Amino acid sequence: MADYKVPCIDKPLDIPALARGSMAHSAPFPAAPEHQQALGFPGELVDDWHDKAIDKFAELLGKSRALQVYMDSCVKCGACTDKCQYFLGSGDPKNMPVARQDLMRKVYRRHFTWAGKIVPWLVDAEDLTEEVLDDWYSYFHQCSQCRRCSVFCPYGIDTAEISMAAREIMDHIGKGQKYCNEILGKVHKIGNNLGLPEKALANTLEDLEEDIEEETGLEVKLPLNVKGADILLVTPSADFFAEPHVDGLIGYAKVFHQAGVSWTISSYASEAANFAMFIGSYEQMKLVAARIRKAAEDLGVKRIIFGECGHAWRVAYAFLNTLAGPFDFLDPDYPVPQHICELTWDLIEKGALTLDKSANDHMTLTFHDSCNVARATRMGEEPGGQFEIPRAIIKACCNNFVDMDADTIRESTFCCGGGGGLLTDDLMETRINGASPRMQALKEVVDDHGVTHMAAICAICKSQFAKIMPIYGFEMDSIVSVHQLVSNAIILDGQTSGQTSEAE
Repeated sequence: MADYKVPCIDKPLDIPALARGSMAHSAPFPAAPEHQQALGFPGELVDDWHDKAIDKFAELLGKSRALQVYMDSCVKCGACTDKCQYFLGSGDPKNMPVARQDLMRKVYRRHFTWAGKIVPWLVDAEDLTEEVLDDWYSYFHQCSQCRRCSVFCPYGIDTAEISMAAREIMDHIGKGQKYCNEILGKVHKIGNNLGLPEKALANTLEDLEEDIEEETGLEVKLPLNVKGADILLVTPSADFFAEPHVDGLIGYAKVFHQAGVSWTISSYASEAANFAMFIGSYEQMKLVAARIRKAAEDLGVKRIIFGECGHAWRVAYAFLNTLAGPFDFLDPDYPVPQHICELTWDLIEKGALTLDKSANDHMTLTFHDSCNVARATRMGEEPGGQFEIPRAIIKACCNNFVDMDADTIRESTFCCGGGGGLLTDDLMETRINGASPRMQALKEVVDDHGVTHMAAICAICKSQFAKIMPIYGFEMDSIVSVHQLVSNAIILDGQTSGQTSEAE
């Protein structure tokens, strides 16, 4: 790893000293022409990029009244300045939400307000120069779109929406990001972010079935492309290949098996994640969501359940019906969509699952609220279910649970530092900085309460923490899936061998 300065987490969280321009060098690798063109974007920066960018900006303002309100309503009150994990980790003032927004707001004033056109120097307006465009590319890719700042903004200005709009404008002039755009191409071509073909997916599921049978003595199936199944499981492709994700997938399978429900995965739409949200492209979001609808129709399922992925659940909960609905061909007795945690908790409440908490006694758990789940969705019928249901599942499976500081969880949760399309090694310094507030809160409960593991219900969070936690002195495997805990604790009918712990 490069010689990055790792923020100190041994002292209470405080506002850092300003380090102007300290992160100006941080930018993701640009998308190759083939990655751009596969999504209908120019392969490289177009000659008339300035005019096209302003035209696209005007189009977005016309489509989104909210975006224009965000451009007009900021009064520089300062409520958001210390709320972004990337500013807290780096000290770069352009990572303050208000300053990051102003990179775009200054251009807005110059081209879309009377004062900005006539007396730009009086209203802090500026043109979209190459230097400004470079700042856009750098700092709008140091925003994970976590929306923490919007919780504290008295006007509800949503930096995520501004970040998404900036990235969409840049894509349309040929200045896209490699990580997100390459992944979207794989989804369109193959059906998942990893580019995992059907045969490889089938082999992976078969191997997991063998592992479960060796552990339990039971044939627990992970079905693929089964027509007429009741449930279509759409889960992040990380669940198919890496720990702790795959241990969560095993947990889903055990829950389905014990509940006696028929379910399937689709090789056509095996991916729950929708990276098009990160680049702000409604058109791309719609294409990815349409794959899920088609898979559900082709397989004749009655309901769609999403696995542990934060932004996938945000897209599903907030956008799926608009993107690919109506889903009137599904069973109306179930929510569309449904989260795997909702299903599992319902079964626990009904007494349909037998859980041995002692199977997780080697762990003292805390829980990381994934930002997209916490601030953009709900679970269950009661407000706050997105906070209570995952914790209730953990407590049903474990004897030892401790929450982190109240200012760092629930609706005020800090992002993992790798969301919003930042989970790429070319942005490792940004990811390290962004993780520091969460690592600091984790260290406090480790020191004060002996916490050994942190659970999460987001694939990006789990991937980010597995890479970042060792940098901050924690064990790589101290991040676990919620359904990994379920997998450890659940006792299946007819199980002939003892419980084993995947997180030991």
